[in-house]
Amino acid sequence: MESVFVLDNGAWTAKVGLSTQSPLIVPNCIMKAKSEKRRPFIGNQIEECRDVSGLYFMLPFQKGYLINWDIQKTVWDYIFSKECCPVNLNQVSLIITEPPFNFPSNQEAMIEIFFEEFEVASLLKINPSTLCNYNYRHRNTTSKCCIVVDVGYSFCHIIPYINDVKIKAGIRRIDVGGKLLTNHLKEILSYRQLHVMDETYVVNQVKEDCCFVSQDFNADMEIAKKVKFDENTIVKDYVLPDFTTIRRGYVVDPGTDSDQQTLRMNNERFTIPEILFHPSDVGIKQMGIPEAIIDCLKNCEYETWPHLLSNIVLTGGSSKFPGMRERVLRDVQSLAPSEYVVQVHLPEDPITYAWEGGKLLASDPSYSSLVVKREEYEEEGHALCCDKFDI
Repeated sequence: MESVFVLDNGAWTAKVGLSTQSPLIVPNCIMKAKSEKRRPFIGNQIEECRDVSGLYFMLPFQKGYLINWDIQKTVWDYIFSKECCPVNLNQVSLIITEPPFNFPSNQEAMIEIFFEEFEVASLLKINPSTLCNYNYRHRNTTSKCCIVVDVGYSFCHIIPYINDVKIKAGIRRIDVGGKLLTNHLKEILSYRQLHVMDETYVVNQVKEDCCFVSQDFNADMEIAKKVKFDENTIVKDYVLPDFTTIRRGYVVDPGTDSDQQTLRMNNERFTIPEILFHPSDVGIKQMGIPEAIIDCLKNCEYETWPHLLSNIVLTGGSSKFPGMRERVLRDVQSLAPSEYVVQVHLPEDPITYAWEGGKLLASDPSYSSLVVKREEYEEEGHALCCDKFDI
């Protein structure tokens, strides 16, 4: 049995590693720093950068689709190198993920690169949501259906699965993701307090450390209006990194004496994640996650509704906001028919959940029937891959 390498190729981070090991999370980009202009930092090399203020990002993905192959190939070369995950691709089977409804030209280019340049022994190209569904079904063997809610970097996908089959008519996409939330927070902070438009890396950390999903938006807004700190339970100060003594910023109570520069985080803490529930707040005329889940349901067979509603799975980095699971549960319950039980599951680590699904799939007895081997590709070409991979 050849070893299997799982590459969950996300737009912000790639989750990588052999199926016998734990996953490594690698930034899927090349970064350049003001402090070290000559040297580009690829993936995890950013840890070696002394000062990450004003980082310039070169991303292979734009709006959720892979468009810059030179950057992506540089990151892949780094991932397979001795520095990151040393692996002999000639002797491994590779599972790689791509978004639903990926462009045919992208699919073809990816297959070509892995077979002809990296020369992998065999390849399986799959949606990350399919791996999430496999992982969930593996852990919940009685469930026949699930709705995977993938809150990603560029957008959210809501994808229903019935008996492990993806229901394409039910797939919904919302053009809001982690990238938009970080950019919106940059704009708000720059307008209200401090110019941070060039500080994507730091503001992304501010978002991760400070933000939460409100359970009662209007009530939290009233609390955030209070001027006295003992009455305002929401306001916090974020101590910014100085890159000499502090590598990553941290949250403190307001009024704490600090020699460092701080950001005052008040209603920004919950208005930023609220965009996932009301994209119209930033001018995107689309429904939020709970409405999209119900809309997705309407395109599935009526008898599957109770099964789908009781098996909603949240994945992706932005599902880690505190309060996310509770809010989705509450909002979907209020929209769904009252006789149905709604259950929302948040995995221990929603970022690596698809990767873990790939790891489980690699040990499935049917795995060898899903892949395309290099000899088969050389003989039949891209057409065989189109037939075998359901994207």
